Amino acid sequence: MEQQFLLFLSGIYSADIVFGPDSIRHRQKRLKQNECTDFAELAPDNTHYELPLHELGQRLQEWNVTDWNAADEVRTSWGASYQRYLCVEAEGKQGWIWALQEEKFPIDLVIVDNQVVAFLKTGRDYGIILVKPGFESFTPLTLWQDPGISPAEYGVAHLGRHDVVTRDGVVLATDVWLPEGVAAGSKLPTILVRTPYGRIDPVFGGTRWLRFVQRGYALVSQDVRGREDSEGEWVPCAHEIEDGDDTLNWIAAQPWSDGKVGMIGGSYGGFVQWAAAASGNPHLQAIVSYVTAGTPFVDLPRKGGTVLSGTLAWAFAMADRQKNFEATVRDDWDEVLAIRPIRDIPLKALGKDVHFWSEWMKHPNYDEFWAKADWAAHGENINVPSLLISGWYDDDGMGTTEAWEMNERHEREHLKLVLGPWYHQANTTRQIHNIPFGNNAIRYDLDVLQLRWFDRFLKGTLNQVEQGARVEYYMVGENEWKTAEKWPPAEVAYTPFYLHGNGRANTSNGDGCLTLAEPGEQQYDTYVFDPRDPAPFLIDMAENECSVPENYRDVELREDVLVYTSEPLQDDVVIAGDVYAVLYAASSARDTDWLVRLTDVDEQGNSIRLSDGIIRARYRHSFAQPELLVPGKIERYEIILTKIANRFKKGHRIRVAVTSGAKNLAFPNHNTGNDPATDTEYVVATQQVYHNTAYPSHVKLPLVPAKEE
Repeated sequence: MEQQFLLFLSGIYSADIVFGPDSIRHRQKRLKQNECTDFAELAPDNTHYELPLHELGQRLQEWNVTDWNAADEVRTSWGASYQRYLCVEAEGKQGWIWALQEEKFPIDLVIVDNQVVAFLKTGRDYGIILVKPGFESFTPLTLWQDPGISPAEYGVAHLGRHDVVTRDGVVLATDVWLPEGVAAGSKLPTILVRTPYGRIDPVFGGTRWLRFVQRGYALVSQDVRGREDSEGEWVPCAHEIEDGDDTLNWIAAQPWSDGKVGMIGGSYGGFVQWAAAASGNPHLQAIVSYVTAGTPFVDLPRKGGTVLSGTLAWAFAMADRQKNFEATVRDDWDEVLAIRPIRDIPLKALGKDVHFWSEWMKHPNYDEFWAKADWAAHGENINVPSLLISGWYDDDGMGTTEAWEMNERHEREHLKLVLGPWYHQANTTRQIHNIPFGNNAIRYDLDVLQLRWFDRFLKGTLNQVEQGARVEYYMVGENEWKTAEKWPPAEVAYTPFYLHGNGRANTSNGDGCLTLAEPGEQQYDTYVFDPRDPAPFLIDMAENECSVPENYRDVELREDVLVYTSEPLQDDVVIAGDVYAVLYAASSARDTDWLVRLTDVDEQGNSIRLSDGIIRARYRHSFAQPELLVPGKIERYEIILTKIANRFKKGHRIRVAVTSGAKNLAFPNHNTGNDPATDTEYVVATQQVYHNTAYPSHVKLPLVPAKEE
C-alpha cells in the first residue's frame, strides 16, 4: 500500500513523496513557475531532499507495527533509540513527537494512532518536515501559520550572474534571484549571502536561501574575493569590510532594490556580516548571525596569540579556489601537526604552498594585516538589528561573544541572543561526544525566528519579534532553556574561586584545592612543559569541531597538568556567563603558553570540559607589542574563557586545570621566543603557578544566586 507525504522546507511546500512497496515516487514544486512536475520514480542516489528517503521507506513498516504506547523509550531492530518527547494535540486527537537519540542530524518521528504521520529534521538555520496530508497541525508547521509572517506566494526568477566591481577593480561573481509574480516596478528588500564556499552551492551557497525569494525578498549570493568565480587573491577576512560595503552599495543601486538589505550566514558567513556592518553602510538593516567567526587574535586563527592547529583542517579544505572538505579526512594528522617549521606544513603535507597560510605566517603579531579583519575595532560604525545564534561548544563562540559585547558597549537596540548546547554545527544533535543533553537541545523554531527578524526590520512588519526576552540560553546540567535581558544575566555575581595547595595531578584526585577562601602563604606549584609532548586537547581533527565537551579525567593525570578541585558540593551551584581567570605564574623560558580549563567532575571522577581559554605569554599586555619573559619573573595573566551556563549538581565538584599544552588545538609554544612560523628549536620549560597572599591565582565564576524556596 502506498503512503503519501508532503515535504516542507522551512514552512514551504516543496514536494510530494509517495512510499510504495518497492519504490518511491516523487514530484517537486517548480521554483520558477510555482507549479509541480509530474510524478517520477526517485533514484536511489537522489539526495536533493536532504532526507534518506529510501531508508525511511524501508523502515516505515517496522515503525508502523511498533507499540508506541508501551513505553517512553523505543529501540528499533537497527539500533535506533527514540524517546517520547512532546505531546501534540489537534483535531481532537493526541500524538507525540519521538526524539531520536545519539545521532547527528536526527530525524524525529511524529506518532498519531500508533502510526508515523511525520518526520522532522532540523539544521542550523532550516527545518524539514515530511508529513502525511491532514496531519500538518501535529507538526511545527503550526509555527508558520502566524499571519505576521511573509507568505510563500511567489515563484523564483533567476536573473543570472552579475559582476560587482569593487573600489580596487576586482570583479566579484554575484547571482540574483527575484520573486516571480510581484507587480512590475516593485522595489524589494534583499537578503545578501557572501560566501567562500560557492555562491550557488545547494548546501553552503545562496540557493539554499531561495525560500526567502518565495516570501517576497530579492536574494543576492556572492563568491567572496578569490573564491570560485570571483577575481582576486584569497586571503581570509582581509577584504570583507570594503567588499561588503561595495556590494551593499551595488544592491541599493539596482532598479529592483528598495535600499534595505539583510545578511545571513554562519561561521565565515557570519564574519562577512559583521565586516560589512563595520563599514557603517546604511543599507544594511538586519543581521542574522549564526556561529560567527570573530576577530583574529580573539577567535581564529590566532586565538590568544597562539597559532591554532585546529584550523588546519579548514585551511586544507580551502587550499584551492573551490572548497574540498574531503581534504580534512586524513589518517596522519599527528604526523602533519608535527611538521616543522609550521610555515612549511601545506607544502610538505599537500605538496603545494597555500597562499593565505603563507601570508598568515608572515605576520606573527597584530599589525595592519590583521587589522583588516578586525571588525570589532569599528564598533562605533556598527548599529544594525542583530539576531545572534551560537552554542557553548562552538569553536567560533568567541566571535558571538565579541559581537554581543561590542553592541552592548555601544548601547545598541534590537539585539537578540540564542545560546544552545551546541557545537559549530548548531542545532543538529542532542549529544556531543557521549555528553547527553535534553531532547529540547534541538529547536524547531530557529528558521521561523530568522524570517520574523527579517520581516520586522526589512519589511517593517509589526510582529514584535524584538520584544520579549533578549537572551535565551540553555542550562547544561538542568537541561532547560532560560531567559534573560542581558548576557551574562543581570543577577549573576562574579565570584573568585582561589587556587590552593599542591596542584600536582599525578594522584587519583589531585591535591590542589579550589575554594572561596583567599590563599595565605603557600608554596607555588611547578611542572615541566616539554613542547615535544604537550598535553592533548581532546578533539578529532577530521571532525573540524574544536571545542567539544570531552572527558579530561585521564589528561588531568599527566605530570604537566595542575589540578585544583573543590570539595563535593553540598548544594547545586549554578553559573551563567563568560568565565575569567587571573593567573600568577613564572616560567624558566622566554615565552610559553598558559591554558586554563573549567570542568564539572561527577561522583565517578569524570571531568567534563565546560570552558577554557589560552594565552601566549609574550602577548600578556598587547597583541601588537609582544614582550618576552624574564625567566623566573612572576607575571600576571588575565585569560578569558569561553561562555557557559551549567548547573554543578550536589555531590559534583568544580575543577580548574592549568597547563601549557593544547595538542591538536594549538601548535605548542617552543618556549624559545623565536618566530613560531620558522622556529625549529625547542626549549623545555619549568613552570611555576603561584597562589598566595601576594599572588592569589583564581577563576571568576558567574554565579547565579540560589532562589529562595
